[in-house]
Amino acid sequence: MSATPEIPELPRALRAPEPVIVVGMVAWVVATVLVAVTDLGGDRALQICLVGLAVGLLGTTIVLVQRAGVRRGDRGAQEGLD
Repeated sequence: MSATPEIPELPRALRAPEPVIVVGMVAWVVATVLVAVTDLGGDRALQICLVGLAVGLLGTTIVLVQRAGVRRGDRGAQEGLD
């Protein structure tokens, strides 16, 4: 019988949400500007781009609120956020 090996924790650089958030938001901004300037995509393309930006802002807000909760030591805060 062997004990289960301990799985090492991922480095901070691989679990940080910031690069993903920044790349996603930049992609939505580029798409929004491209659609607004060139009128690509059809009738609803600009609306979809704006909703993509809104979802990115909502996600960023959630991450920031969770981090603030971790710093305050709230019991309900997500674990693993530095």
